[in-house]
Amino acid sequence: MPILFLFLLFFSVLVQAQEFIPLWPEGRMPNSKGLKLQDSIANERIFQVGTPGMYAFFPSQSENKGTAVVICPGGGYERLAYVISGTQLAKWFNTIGVSAFVLNYRLPNSPDLQIRETGPLQDAQRAIKLIRANASKWAIDPQKVGIQGSSAGGHLAALASVSGKDISAIGDTLDQISPMPNFSILVSPVIDLGEYAHLGSKKNLLGASPSKASIERFSPHLNVSPSTPPSFLVHAFNDKSVSVNNSLLFYKALVDNNVRSSLHVFPQGGHAIALRNNPGSTEHWTHLCEGWMSEMGFTARQSSDK
Repeated sequence: MPILFLFLLFFSVLVQAQEFIPLWPEGRMPNSKGLKLQDSIANERIFQVGTPGMYAFFPSQSENKGTAVVICPGGGYERLAYVISGTQLAKWFNTIGVSAFVLNYRLPNSPDLQIRETGPLQDAQRAIKLIRANASKWAIDPQKVGIQGSSAGGHLAALASVSGKDISAIGDTLDQISPMPNFSILVSPVIDLGEYAHLGSKKNLLGASPSKASIERFSPHLNVSPSTPPSFLVHAFNDKSVSVNNSLLFYKALVDNNVRSSLHVFPQGGHAIALRNNPGSTEHWTHLCEGWMSEMGFTARQSSDK
């Protein structure tokens, strides 16, 4: 029994190591000073990202719907809550036949970044491109690649959905691939960096005294267009960290631009609504999300020849 346990433990660690996919070729990461940083991890939080990348979670072949989602963990742009708003969600996505990629994106406080506010978005765009580039290998439809985020991760996911410019190009073959997601799933998202801003996320991303132009550029609701992909938004009315007005503003912008989307505001749930053990009706958000993905055509079953 002890030998079997050690074997399983070794195998588990080995699989986890093999699942990590670096985003950038060696020496070609944009917006970098070339510093060699180490990951800093404590209490299921990542406080410094040395190698930006993503952990891949795949469903079984028989359940694969050909859909993928990039998961952007929250943490106020100061840390990454990679378990509660990362790997746990990835495992849930697998249960509904969706491939999930938990993103370790560079944090704005990284000493290696040349421009603090663009690092996270560059990593998110590159992740989407990498998934599309490997779509055939991973049995993914390149037109069904979405992005999900909670809290500040929701801000990054929304930002990737409204950004009209590819800032991740490095002169390789992925430059020809679109970085725009096909859908977004936003949980308790930070959206507005003005009146309803989460002050910690705003300061960590833009610095202590951002310009009006910078605030507007990085407030996703001010940059929605008819080409913005559809969104599924979840928020709690009693969220004391990120005002529900953030989701309301983004949803109104989507409606004004005729982007078919869904908004669910629950009476309870607090901030960064979790996967499970939520109060009252908030517990149903994952069921609603699964239904929305099916209704929108993102989780149609793969044909037998895939």
